Amino acid sequence: MNGAADPGDDMLMLAWAGGDVASFELLYARHRGPLYRFLMRQVHDPALADELFQDIWQRVIGARADWTPEALFRTWLFRIAHNRLSDHWRAARHRPPAPDDGDERAARQPDPSTPERALSEFEQRRRLQRAIEQLPDEQRTVVLLRLEQELSLDEIGAVTGAGRETVKSRLRYAMDKLRAELNP
Repeated sequence: MNGAADPGDDMLMLAWAGGDVASFELLYARHRGPLYRFLMRQVHDPALADELFQDIWQRVIGARADWTPEALFRTWLFRIAHNRLSDHWRAARHRPPAPDDGDERAARQPDPSTPERALSEFEQRRRLQRAIEQLPDEQRTVVLLRLEQELSLDEIGAVTGAGRETVKSRLRYAMDKLRAELNP
């Protein structure tokens, strides 16, 4: 894409719809990490996250010609992800457990601090992760979109299809539950 050094997602999407492949590559590079992390936090299964990730990007590719900048690209992308996850949960009728080797994988992450501090931080993160996993699906989704993806309440509403006040309420109830769980 010719022009500004850092074009917005909307401009990239429009350029890509017009045939500029480099614009898609930049969009993909910007959003692949946050999208994949969101999926992993929801499904806890790398193979399933990979499958959903590919399906979501296929849907983006399939919809590029009809895309109009009614919402931010990021909001639109996470709306597709949210809908795809809803389809998955509806089809599976269950929420898969955390991966069996989740603790082992987390323990393998390098940490330059002392072993005691590393263990304490790991335990705190694991407690938070478990507390988030215990939240109802709607509250968990809102918390993850807000805290990890840093979406605004309006953007979360656009992703989930809920009104701003509903999102605000879900976030408040979720945060209250997390505080109660983490600070008994």
